[in-house]
Amino acid sequence: MKKTLAAIAAVGLLMASPALADPVHGTWKSAPGDDGAYIHVKINDCGSKICGTIVKVIGKKNPTSLGKSIIKNMMSDGGGKYSGGTIWAPDKDKTYKSKMSLNGNALKVSGCVAGGLFCRSQTWTRL
Repeated sequence: MKKTLAAIAAVGLLMASPALADPVHGTWKSAPGDDGAYIHVKINDCGSKICGTIVKVIGKKNPTSLGKSIIKNMMSDGGGKYSGGTIWAPDKDKTYKSKMSLNGNALKVSGCVAGGLFCRSQTWTRL
């Protein structure tokens, strides 16, 4: 009887615990673009994948990208590596095949087009 009660209590605790968040979840500050403007991006789960939305634009008089999705369909490869998604570059209005690499509070975000012929990358910092 005691073992049954202990098992029920353990299951209840596991069910009451929040799901473990992916380490990349949170708000990130991009590197400044050519014009000095930068963005804050909130990264969360979108179903079984990871996505990011622009939540703040700094340095632009007309922040038309506010609220737009910037990271789509990213998947965790484990060990702080992410791939399989895309990233939209607001300054170029282009979407790139993307990958990300997390190292503490630094997130290296890169994207390529034309089969990897043209690539860009930035390191974002966690806010």
